[in-house]
Amino acid sequence: MKFKADEIASVIQQEIEDFRGEIQASEVGRVLEVGDGIARCYGLASAMSGEMVEFSNGVNGLVFNLEENSVGVIILGDYLDIAEGDEVKTTGELLSLPVGDALIGRVVDPLGNPLDGEGPVVTTERRPLETMAPGVAGRQPVKQPLQTGIKAVDAMTPIGRGQRELIIGDRKTGKTTVAIDTILSQKETGVICVYVACGQRAGSVAGVVETLKAHGAMDYTIVVSSTASDPAPLQYIAPYAGAAMAEHFMYQGKHTLVVYDDLSKQAQAYRQLSLLMRRPPGREAYPGDVFYCHSRLLERSAKLSDELGAGSMTALPIIETLEGEVSAYIPTNVISITDGQIYLEPDLFFKGVRPAINVGISVSRVGGNAQTKAMKKVAGSLRLDLASFRELEAFAQLGTDLDKATQSRLDRGYRMVELLKQPQYQPLHFADQVISIYAGTNGYFDKVPVNKVAEAEKGLLEYMKQEKSEIRDEIIETESISDELIENLKTALTEFQDRFVKELGIETDA
Repeated sequence: MKFKADEIASVIQQEIEDFRGEIQASEVGRVLEVGDGIARCYGLASAMSGEMVEFSNGVNGLVFNLEENSVGVIILGDYLDIAEGDEVKTTGELLSLPVGDALIGRVVDPLGNPLDGEGPVVTTERRPLETMAPGVAGRQPVKQPLQTGIKAVDAMTPIGRGQRELIIGDRKTGKTTVAIDTILSQKETGVICVYVACGQRAGSVAGVVETLKAHGAMDYTIVVSSTASDPAPLQYIAPYAGAAMAEHFMYQGKHTLVVYDDLSKQAQAYRQLSLLMRRPPGREAYPGDVFYCHSRLLERSAKLSDELGAGSMTALPIIETLEGEVSAYIPTNVISITDGQIYLEPDLFFKGVRPAINVGISVSRVGGNAQTKAMKKVAGSLRLDLASFRELEAFAQLGTDLDKATQSRLDRGYRMVELLKQPQYQPLHFADQVISIYAGTNGYFDKVPVNKVAEAEKGLLEYMKQEKSEIRDEIIETESISDELIENLKTALTEFQDRFVKELGIETDA
């Protein structure tokens, strides 16, 4: 049997080409110095900004600084195991993390590793940590409401799907509670929620997870946890990880909600990394690009165009202020990036007005576009009524005698303040909110003592569900209020008012 030389040569050549394809060329360098979550490495001349590198102990790092003689790397894991002189090699890849349905109901770290002790996250899908935000042509206006279940928010600072609404206030004023109520309110709406705990106490995060489990909200929620004890690099990437996980669903045409709790801690982690890397400090020692750090995160929230599947990603960033200093650097930065803010005030909180929303400063730049027609109709004058009530209240404190009309406006104002109070973790359906606010603004609680308003509201909603369910069902079905429906609602409210007042033993004409 004779062999042909050219056949043998072509086979060998093919084998060599295939073999070359399997070779992974990676550059190997050395660690010059390491500490506080960062490493300076020598010998990685072809490393790219944002590229993932791998240390000899298996821990990953992210190229952060490109300098003349070295590369600054932030270490995504335990930096105590890395020593000077250790090998570090490039991977040629951007940092990515697991995404998909397997993450729903899980508590993971910013790299997608499970923290809940329920076994590994089984998914083959991955997504880069940072991706370009959709452009102007890839978006559409925010029109679809995202119900928070909180009367004061849905009536006066409504949030739409694809919006970015900042929750801002001092510590311990109920910022996380507003966000958690919004997550609980998404039950049976098909909205997938991502809660990012950035720099929070581990105990607080455990409490949030327990609350979500108790209300059945973990069935549609992913918790990304980077606690105060985690290294600064993990706190810095945590919000981007949450955004990537939500983006996966958004581009499938689904609706998502992401809570970043909180971005002031992320900014501090970023400041720490930047100062360690010898980047020049700016105002309040933050690096000059801290605005870009937040803007490229929040710009990823959008309501996508129909061509891209019409999915949405709504962001609720949380910012902590010091002594109500809204004009500090990070708060003003994030206020200018977002589409409105919910401002929580300590004075209101300690007075027992909870949620402690300051109606005057809080605003939604999407406004009525993000409300159902029913809510827009009943809550149209609510903000102005409350503002005029606050002025009257200040005037009444002077002790002057008030005429009957002014006194009745004051009395109704006190009742509306009571009506807008809401216990935590008890979000209301939008139809119940519409009924409740209509009853309050039209004087159906005027004969009820102020301290009985909450009881009267609870009784009213129970009465509407059990005895007048057709009215409630029509509001849910049409999402608007017709003139005929208003007449039926007035009749039902009058019936309930007479019944409740009689039960309290108050004279009807009082």
